[in-house]
Amino acid sequence: MARVTDPAIAPQPATPTPKPEQDHRDTPHSEAFMDFITSGWAPRESLGITEDEVAAFSGARREALSARFPGARLVIPAGSYKVRTGDTDYRFRPHSAFAHLTGLGLDLEPDAVLVLHPLFADDDGDGEPQPVGHEAVLYARPPSSFESDEFFADSRYGEYWIGARPMLEDLETKTGIPTRNIDGMRDALSKDAGGEVQLLVVPEADEAVETLVEAVRLESGAGDPPPGTPTNADLGRATSEIRLVKDAWEIEQMREAVNQTIDGFAAIVQALPSAVDHARGERVVETVFDAHARLEGNTVGYDTIAASGNNATTLHWITNDGPVRPGDLLLVDAGVEVESLYTADITRTLPVSGTFTAVQRKVYQAVLDAADTAFRAAVPGAQFKDVHAAAMDVIAARLEEWGILPDGITAAESLEPDCQYHRRWMVHGTSHHLGLDVHDCAQARASLYKEGVLTPGMIFTIEPGLYFKSGDLTVPEEYRGIGVRIEDDILITDNGAENLSVALPRDPDAVEAWMASLMGA
Repeated sequence: MARVTDPAIAPQPATPTPKPEQDHRDTPHSEAFMDFITSGWAPRESLGITEDEVAAFSGARREALSARFPGARLVIPAGSYKVRTGDTDYRFRPHSAFAHLTGLGLDLEPDAVLVLHPLFADDDGDGEPQPVGHEAVLYARPPSSFESDEFFADSRYGEYWIGARPMLEDLETKTGIPTRNIDGMRDALSKDAGGEVQLLVVPEADEAVETLVEAVRLESGAGDPPPGTPTNADLGRATSEIRLVKDAWEIEQMREAVNQTIDGFAAIVQALPSAVDHARGERVVETVFDAHARLEGNTVGYDTIAASGNNATTLHWITNDGPVRPGDLLLVDAGVEVESLYTADITRTLPVSGTFTAVQRKVYQAVLDAADTAFRAAVPGAQFKDVHAAAMDVIAARLEEWGILPDGITAAESLEPDCQYHRRWMVHGTSHHLGLDVHDCAQARASLYKEGVLTPGMIFTIEPGLYFKSGDLTVPEEYRGIGVRIEDDILITDNGAENLSVALPRDPDAVEAWMASLMGA
């Protein structure tokens, strides 16, 4: 075929590729501007950080974890920012395992990673090194240089945007842990990774770090670990289980969180007239408590439940947009998280008008009796599940007494595993562990949690309830729309159980007198 020469169909010069349109947030800057903004700054000084009291305790926590994984390299990320929407993030909160093992709370070091590097020694002289513990190293991002555009242009890390970041030596002083630039972490993770050292990372703490660890494993040529070898999930579970028993420092943090929460409940009672006057009175209650938590602690430990009337029969009512009406009950489930990230978790059910009606008091007393019976079961040597069983004995007995159990079923029959009719009106458990997470130690094995033996230093809730929904036609009309929960935070001691939240009234007469004193009645 002849070569095409007709200019009408001859190849035309290629159209230049359009230059990508600039993002509206990209601000060009001149060389003169760069010279000006990166100069004239005083030398950066230490923030004056001193060693935290917790440093004396966090070392023992790391040793407890180390003992479970001899010879493995353990990677515990702080985590990174989480997107709220668009280009805005939630306030940073480190992963609980990282906070527990380093003592770092608040938002000091997003993207930091704690690594426990295995140590080996040939103690018996046979030429075969044996694992002898771990060396902890904290990998963190140092403050940006004044000479870099990160200093003024990076909204995530730049000092202009988020303030001064601690220097590596500050973090080392604060935690007592040797601290290195995170740029060197990959090489540190790679050391012996394909040989005798297994790499483990806490799952679901930081996706980028998990990806890095897996990449290092593949690059090292490490094959699949033999059966029975610990996994990432095992590491995550262990970081939960070593928190089941709190040390002395943690117990003091919990006392502070509980005390601040009690003060928050007093503020709620004082604000009840305003709540009654507002169309979304539940939102008034929520706002009062959340403001107190932010002012006196770090924030709330979880979304506050402010549930009035029938809303109190919804276990996790956090919409909090309903009215607060005189004559109704107001169920408030709230906790202050202090700056160390330990949180309380307390529930009180309050008569909005200041006094219980006869049927409200009847239901309230049943729940209180269940709580007190559970408290008496919470003794060292008992099983965790015994606490729930004790509360259910009372709940089932009252439902039988009131004629609410169906078809003539007795309380004893309802308590049988294949019956459980009473749980229609209390479907949740009576207790959960409490600490850095509101449902602390949640990844622990059932043998150590539900079937676990109560041990001095354990902190958990006792929170029975009864919930009669307004549309529940199986109960007499007088009960419908009543929801009651009473929740306290319990410390197991050598002698029994201490109610950390006992200063917040529980008895119905005491509740009424306390409310009257706060409302000026």
